[in-house]
This record gives sequence, structure tokens and C-alpha cells, in this order.
Amino acid sequence: MIELSNLKINPGSRKKRNRVGRGPGSGNGKTSGRGQKGQKSRSGGSPHLWFEGGQMPLQRRLPKRGFTNIFKKTYELVNLGDLKGLQIDGPLTPEVMKEKGLINKIDAVKVLADGDLSGAITIHAHGFSKTAVEKIEKSGGKAVVL
Repeated sequence: MIELSNLKINPGSRKKRNRVGRGPGSGNGKTSGRGQKGQKSRSGGSPHLWFEGGQMPLQRRLPKRGFTNIFKKTYELVNLGDLKGLQIDGPLTPEVMKEKGLINKIDAVKVLADGDLSGAITIHAHGFSKTAVEKIEKSGGKAVVL
């Protein structure tokens, strides 16, 4: 019968760590398994991981292309289908969307047309897709661009 008092680990399931540099009897004494001389035998003496033995490194062999636009505007995206089960009174603003957990940042919110709306709702956002505006107005709501 297995009880807490007589539990034992399986033999061979835990291996003792190899203690290097502890004399000739250990099998890893003297040079501690590093061999004789050379760069890798010294402390801190190993080239960085991306070193290619003097060959032209990969990051210098590849051509440079393009750039990163630091003024790019990134939108938080909200689909109309995400708004289906929301209980809100009044217009749906980015602050309300953040409160409900639909978006992370209020900076720029764009509403997309994936899904359907159940009732008339006024949505305030920084951007709308054309089909989203059509669906909102078709259901009797209003799309207000901030």
C-alpha cells in the first residue's frame, strides 16, 4: 500500500551532478574536462554564439532592405461581432471599449465589419471600414469618427 510515509523515488531517476576539478579519481580532475591549452580551455574563452570562425557573418552577408516608419499609426481593431453581447447604455466610446476589455489602448481604435449588430448603437472611434459603417447604419445606429 502506497502512503506518504513510505514513498521513495525510483532508482536512477535522479542523477548526481558532475563535480569537475575534484581530483584524478573523479575522472574530471586537473583540466576539468577542458583538454589542454587553447581558447576554449581558458575561463571566459569562448567566442560569441554568432561567431563563424572568421567567415563573413550572416548579418553582414545579407542585404539591407526597407526601413521602420517611426510615425506609423497602429490601430486597436474591434469587430462588430465583438459588440454583440455587450450590455451598454449610451454611446460606445473607446473608454467604454477599454472598460469592457475589447481594447488595450485608447490611442487609435478602428471598427471592422466582421460579424453582425443586433440593435441600433452609436459607436465613437478613430476609424471605420466602409462595410462597418454600412452595417451600423443599416441596423439603425450611427458611426462617429473622432
